[in-house]
Formats: sequence, structure tokens, C-alpha cells
Amino acid sequence: MLPIGSVVVLKGGSKTLMVFGRKQISTVNNKVWDYLACFYPEGSIGPEYCFLFNEEDIDEVVFMGYSDENNANFEKQLMKSINKNQNDKPEKV
Repeated sequence: MLPIGSVVVLKGGSKTLMVFGRKQISTVNNKVWDYLACFYPEGSIGPEYCFLFNEEDIDEVVFMGYSDENNANFEKQLMKSINKNQNDKPEKV
């Protein structure tokens, strides 16, 4: 996963985006997306200018954001949570 602050260009895109969220849930359809980003260099200027996308949508990583031990620990916990949810068996209703 890209760290917060990473700057990317999406496939078919021409504007750079800065990642400021990871593993986000859409309020529209509850779908989980890999990343939440805003325009770079403008930053977050409103919810209508926020973009949800997945790893496979990225064409180019222009800049890799800051990563330290806190980020590494967060990613480990996030991956544990994702793996646990994928292994959960559906229950009968």
C-alpha cells in the first residue's frame, strides 16, 4: 500500500492526486476502495473533489509519501483485519 502523501496519476488521467486515506468505504454503496485522494497541489477543497480508487487504477506513482515505523505497524494491523474479514464465513439468515 502507498503511504499517505503519495502522489499518483490514474490511468487515463492527466491531473496528479495525493493520497490521504487508505481502505476507505464509500458512503454511496459501501464498497471498500484502496485509496482516497484529492487534487495535488490544491489539496482537499471539498467532498466533490475527493476520489476513491484501487491499486490497479494507478498509472504512475509520481512521489512516494512518508513512511515510518508507525506506518509499518498500521499496515500490518490493516492487513490482519482485511485477512480476517476475507476468511469469515457467511452466516445463514
